[in-house]
Amino acid sequence: MPAPDLITLFVAPLNDLGVPYMVTGAVAAVVYGEPRFTRDVDLVVTLGPDDASRLAAAFPPERFYVPPPEVIAEESRRPRHGHFNLIHLETSLKADIYPAGDDPLHAWGMARRARHDVSGVIVWMAPLEYVVLRKLEWHRDGGSARHLEDIRAMLRVSGERADRAALETWVRRLDLAAQWQSV
Repeated sequence: MPAPDLITLFVAPLNDLGVPYMVTGAVAAVVYGEPRFTRDVDLVVTLGPDDASRLAAAFPPERFYVPPPEVIAEESRRPRHGHFNLIHLETSLKADIYPAGDDPLHAWGMARRARHDVSGVIVWMAPLEYVVLRKLEWHRDGGSARHLEDIRAMLRVSGERADRAALETWVRRLDLAAQWQSV
């Protein structure tokens, strides 16, 4: 039996539920950049009013830590910065779930997400520009050089595909000029 992985554990059930999502963070940085190890997947999701219970039920409690549906619903109602985790108990692999709320960058990314096939599983990937912008924000907010290293790798490998005009517009809009300059 193959070892569990982030895609089959966390993305495939979202596909089964029909929940709109996009993969971002380190997994997306690997897709657009260079391989590196990660034990979590960051997912932006759009959850409707009835989706909290369906989402919780898709991850059996004997295999996963899942917050109660009330917590999922509460986090999903936040206009911005909603967040909860799903954790596979056997491996400690984790999904960081970020409800889209009314965040304009989430909306922009979801409208431009790209469909990929990963070992027979459909994976909706955040656009390169979105991943770069979020990593710039995470660097600004937390200071980790890992985000800048990921951005440099993504631009080195996939930079020719980047919509530079959109990237520059969002850099100004999100006040990330200093972080962008450091890249």
